[in-house]
Amino acid sequence: MSDATATSPALPARARVVIIGGGVIGCSIAYHLAKLGWRDVVLLERKQLTSGTTWHAAGLLTTLRDTETQTRLAKYTQDLYRTLERETGQATGLIDCGSIQLAMTADKAEEMRRGFHMATGFGVEAHEISAAEVQKLWPLADVSDLEAAFYFPNDARVNPTDVTQALARGARQGGVRIFENTPVTGIRSAHGRVAGVCTAGGEIEAEVVVNCAGMWARAVGRMAGVNVPLQAAEHYYLISEPVAGVHPKLPILRDPGRCAYIREEAGKLMLGLFEREARPWGQDGIPADFSFGDIPPDWDRMYPHIERAMRRVPCLLETGIKLLFCGPESFTPDHNYLMGEAPNLRNFFVAAGFNSLGILSGGGVGRVMAQWIVDGHPPMDVWSVNLRRAHPWQDNDRFLLDRTVETLGIGYQDHWPFRQWQTARGVKKSILHDRLAAAGACFGESAGWERPNWYARPGQPAAYEYGWGRQNWFANNAEEHRAVRERVGLFEQSSFSKLLVQGRDAVTVLNRVATADVDVPVGRCVYTQFLNPRGGIEADLTVTRLGAERFLVLTAAFTQTHVEAWIRDQTPAEACCVVTDVSGAYAMLNVQGPASRALLASLSPDDFGNAAFPFATCREIRIGYQTALALRLTYVGELGWELYIPTPFALPVYDALLAAGAAHGLKHCGYHTLNSLRIEKAYRDWSHDVGPDDTPLEAGLAFTCAWGKTGGFVGREALIAAREAGPPRRRLVQFLLEDPEPLVYHNEPIYRDGERVGYVTSGMYGHTLGAAVALGYVGDARGVTPEFVSGGRFEIELAARRVRARASLAPLYDPKSARVRG
Repeated sequence: MSDATATSPALPARARVVIIGGGVIGCSIAYHLAKLGWRDVVLLERKQLTSGTTWHAAGLLTTLRDTETQTRLAKYTQDLYRTLERETGQATGLIDCGSIQLAMTADKAEEMRRGFHMATGFGVEAHEISAAEVQKLWPLADVSDLEAAFYFPNDARVNPTDVTQALARGARQGGVRIFENTPVTGIRSAHGRVAGVCTAGGEIEAEVVVNCAGMWARAVGRMAGVNVPLQAAEHYYLISEPVAGVHPKLPILRDPGRCAYIREEAGKLMLGLFEREARPWGQDGIPADFSFGDIPPDWDRMYPHIERAMRRVPCLLETGIKLLFCGPESFTPDHNYLMGEAPNLRNFFVAAGFNSLGILSGGGVGRVMAQWIVDGHPPMDVWSVNLRRAHPWQDNDRFLLDRTVETLGIGYQDHWPFRQWQTARGVKKSILHDRLAAAGACFGESAGWERPNWYARPGQPAAYEYGWGRQNWFANNAEEHRAVRERVGLFEQSSFSKLLVQGRDAVTVLNRVATADVDVPVGRCVYTQFLNPRGGIEADLTVTRLGAERFLVLTAAFTQTHVEAWIRDQTPAEACCVVTDVSGAYAMLNVQGPASRALLASLSPDDFGNAAFPFATCREIRIGYQTALALRLTYVGELGWELYIPTPFALPVYDALLAAGAAHGLKHCGYHTLNSLRIEKAYRDWSHDVGPDDTPLEAGLAFTCAWGKTGGFVGREALIAAREAGPPRRRLVQFLLEDPEPLVYHNEPIYRDGERVGYVTSGMYGHTLGAAVALGYVGDARGVTPEFVSGGRFEIELAARRVRARASLAPLYDPKSARVRG
């Protein structure tokens, strides 16, 4: 492409949408906006189309991904790329070659079988094949060490530059204007909304700005005051000299055990590497003149990885290397994309941080983003990749550099249940951290917080030993679980996000946002959801009234950015309602179990009886010299209280609870136990069991809806329409395996009378019920009624085995909640 400033018209003064970045993602969004009829769209590329990361991508189109969202994005992308050349006249270089994924260990085979069965439920064709069948499809491969293999016949590969040019041509045909050699130098905003962009060629007013700047997206985000946490890293592949016997239809060979993929490249072999410890690049910013650039390869560092990967195709060890290529790509702290509208700047969208998966997801990302922009919401649940899951602290340079060392290779590692990040840990620690460590806590990380997941016994290492069966902490979890059911457990949950919502109009704002009626007497706690206009659940939390104009909103740490933004987005400009994050001001100790009342009564002169302190109320209580806010709530299905303690007072309160607790059988309990207890009670977990595409009617949460309250609530009309249409076509159901040995985690297919009807959303071993317990949605076009659930023979598929399961709409543990209110 030639210089746009020399051969193209001048930049327009205004446009409806300005897209920043001319890689596959930016061009795909432009293409899809044009398809939706939005023609007043401008795409600005700092150099030339594809010149950042896209041009050197491997072009793999493999559909087996970790989540439903990413699998659906990849599947749509494949379908789109197959039609682009016919539609636009621009070749894409697409080759239908299929792919093979290899497992060298029994654990990896278990992981792949679970993923394989999940993917087939989303329409991906896949087959488990033998080593001999791999050899037939890939004669040059060494198959002697294979435990299992999986064949995806519809997978393919493309030429990334050609695909991007085809998308760009389709966008132009739809009226989009593309300007190359036009770097953006600033972002304009006004009244909390984006207003346009600045370039050397002038400013462009815009209603919507989309940041698709790839490695530069973090810097572009900073221009707008928007957090886009990503970091570039070195990424390698090599091209061999010509190899006899290779051909374009040779399947892509994905070899996680050797951290590599191998595919044909013009009669040669391309070998791509995802080493376990990567090297960040561009620590001081991406050079302004970087275009179609590469990085001098570090042969010494990479040689051991190359040699190990080559042993999959031994002839490579005797074949010359034509090129060892190192090009930078950007990676995010959790290895998920960054997509969606910024939480703090309306109509400023981001689509970046694709972790070397931009080509295979590009079509789906373009479609989702375009519909998000046009409709005001995404067409599917994208929480796992939603920008609003990101936190401001993640923009820390040192954190991103240290985490990127691990994130580049994570896609080719074992994806163990409960796997914890190893790098960039210790971002946030509660004031009780050292006390918990001394008690044996094995910490996990959530939203930067170090949280106790389980507690080791004296002499037992507080460290994970991963596996797909019962891990080394299984017995610890059982002891903690039984302590809560039979005596009393202590959970440290200071990571909870605590939002103080106050002002003259606070009750009006929250009552419009919440499904429940929060205009309750002071001292009442309300369990509620926040819904979108379609009736989907955007948040699942509690609201406690502290005063006439003061409310405490409590939500999980990882949802804070989203929930805070959601309340602000729903607050009218003229309203007097202020949201303040007070999370760090309070520690939280959760005392749960039948002996919790006796324990607290032994420490406090206050009355914890049912009459004085009924369920779903809050009071200030005294413990020694300290005062805490006590909420009588539970997420485990037992009598209990959440204690919110001003941080300076937390250590003495903890010490007092521990000293007095010995007489009551008090035991430290971790988040794994919180999870096993809540799943037994069928309590929902937002982002797993409920989310933006799930309604309270489907999730069994309609009891929270105050249908007749003054002013209604967001999503009420959609729910009423759905309710009047008859039984929901999908329902969240609890399952208990009949076999006490297997374990359930998530995404396992659910069968009714031999027909697949849904999949598991979360699972854990139920130590009280005596087998693994799961929650999952089941569907039926005629409506899921109680009779449908009680009248079927249900099975859950665990890898290649189906296990009978008892299904119930009511909680299998304490269905009438007698223990909660005891």
